[in-house]
Amino acid sequence: MKENAKNETFVHDPENVIELDHLKKYFTVNKGKLKGGKQYVKAVDDVTLNIKAGEIVGLVGESGSGKTTLARVILNLTKPTDSHVVFDGVNLSHATKKQMKDFRTEVAVVFQDPASNLNPRETVESSIMRPLIIHGMKKAEAKERARKSLELVKMDERYLYSYPHQLSGGQLQRIAIARALVLDPKVMILDEPTSALDISVQAQVLNLLLELQEKMHLTYLVITHDLNVIRYISDKIAVMYLGRLVEYGPTDDVIENPKHPYTRGLMSASPILNPHDRDKEKYIMGGEPGSLIHLPKGCHFNPRCPYAGERCMQETPENVYLSDSHQVTCFMYDEKGVGEKVSEEKEVSAE
Repeated sequence: MKENAKNETFVHDPENVIELDHLKKYFTVNKGKLKGGKQYVKAVDDVTLNIKAGEIVGLVGESGSGKTTLARVILNLTKPTDSHVVFDGVNLSHATKKQMKDFRTEVAVVFQDPASNLNPRETVESSIMRPLIIHGMKKAEAKERARKSLELVKMDERYLYSYPHQLSGGQLQRIAIARALVLDPKVMILDEPTSALDISVQAQVLNLLLELQEKMHLTYLVITHDLNVIRYISDKIAVMYLGRLVEYGPTDDVIENPKHPYTRGLMSASPILNPHDRDKEKYIMGGEPGSLIHLPKGCHFNPRCPYAGERCMQETPENVYLSDSHQVTCFMYDEKGVGEKVSEEKEVSAE
């Protein structure tokens, strides 16, 4: 057992490979000597999230919602302000050097733009070998592992001797995946893995990721704006808004029956693929995304929510578990409700 930020006991579940318990990451903004004081950007605010081994979790939300910062905290690239990340039973805030070395081999990341993350002066072979060399593997063995890793992503070994500028976007993304796989990780974090690719190439990369996940028993955290990608690839969906996790549950449940008003608006904003459903009335989310510096009091979504009540303006909602696998952060689902309606205009605009 470990103590978390809210002084409650936290018990590790052996089925979970990643566990976040009331995780926070704040950045300090200096207002200057004349204005005095400091402000905080609450990029990740009180996030509780568990990812089981073998799951594919999609992390969605508008730009500035804290998705990438959350991934950086999970990767231990930036330290949490409060609470901790537990990976495979190990609290990363108190991990030993050996545990951190193991963590670096067991978690891999695929960045948004593979072209900017590959050294233009190095061959594909050198780029894939580099993590192995850093971890102390001999060069001959590293070359063999690089060749096998390229085979996993269905590329011919002749590409080992190519340079990044000689390859297409789809090929570069496959190489980025091969480099991530070369250390035989348990978990892969993919930041917008298909955003820079053509539709046909997107489908190839997504199918490849699904094949690799099944073959190597991988766990994925996929960060994307493309909800159709999430529908296709993920087992669960986590929805973030202004640093907070507002809903997390099975993909079918979240898409077909979203509970949080923000999730409803987000799902309604995605293109409708079925032509027979395009005449149906859609819920249109009003307002503009807020600021992580000037957050509203109470629920962060209350200025845009058609159901906001007095309680939403004053109190911060806690997680409500609708089932063992579906959680939502909204007063509509607890015993007290939202309280008295603030504005009838909001409710009418949502209908």
